[in-house]
Amino acid sequence: LMADKVVECVPNFSEGRCMDVVEAIAAAIRDTPGCSLLDVDPGASTNRTVYTFVGQPVAVVKGALNAAKVAFKLIDMSKHKGEHPRLGALDVCPFVPVANTTMAECVRLSRDFARELAAELGVPVFLYERSQEAEHRKTLSQIRAGEYEGLETKLAKPEWKPDFGPAEFVPSWGATVAGARSFLIAYNVNLLATKQQAHRIALLVREKGRDQPGRLKAVKAL
Repeated sequence: LMADKVVECVPNFSEGRCMDVVEAIAAAIRDTPGCSLLDVDPGASTNRTVYTFVGQPVAVVKGALNAAKVAFKLIDMSKHKGEHPRLGALDVCPFVPVANTTMAECVRLSRDFARELAAELGVPVFLYERSQEAEHRKTLSQIRAGEYEGLETKLAKPEWKPDFGPAEFVPSWGATVAGARSFLIAYNVNLLATKQQAHRIALLVREKGRDQPGRLKAVKAL
């Protein structure tokens, strides 16, 4: 018998204050056959919730789509405010190989998800990380530059045509970024500082740095 393939999906939705919405999205994942919801992490200041779930490849794509369809009905990005950079109601949806599967398979899954999301909801979807080949739009920070507020202008540029879906601004949704990546450990550090000072510290420690490389390898900071 072949061991089961296990893929992790970590969708970030732009709602962290209304617990009814947070729970409705969680229920959509929980109720998808073959998906195990491991964690729900809402943040009030970021107004964002990170969901972590695992399952076999096809089930995980279905779970992410089910969650997105609920969010499409309940989240209105035109009213969204929060501390975290964001592009859309389902802001980013990464697929991560866990057991008996490969990064290449997760790239295929992310493309399947992006194609189906765009077709079902009529929204723009960008690919990132291992799923994206164009260097100018490979990282999340590149794609998310300008955020939701700058998206309408961005979509009008040929170099920012979405990988799937229309090059049209959907005010209630924004856009979604999907892709395959390795494990990511994300955490917050609270600073007694202004927002500008905190940003300067982030630029100094992240690998990319600002005018020169930063102090810590493989670290992203904002």
